[in-house]
Amino acid sequence: MANVGLYRSNRSNMIAGVMGGIAERFGWNVTLLRVIFVIISCMSAAFPGILVYLILWLVMPKQNPAQMNMAGYKNPVRTVNDDPLS
Repeated sequence: MANVGLYRSNRSNMIAGVMGGIAERFGWNVTLLRVIFVIISCMSAAFPGILVYLILWLVMPKQNPAQMNMAGYKNPVRTVNDDPLS
């Protein structure tokens, strides 16, 4: 059940792909994640969300072109419906 870490998305990027990468990693809706991030950032004092986004932009690696052809991560989480015998 080992997954690769976070990466900045090439498919669903608006500024740098940070929110797209997080949404792809956890299987969340990227638009909803962006809206929640903006609301929380605006409600916080001095907009620390901008600083958090910039730090994530610098820390998170860009998605490899080899990963773009795949529909997600190399080792996705297995579900109950996965048949180990097939």
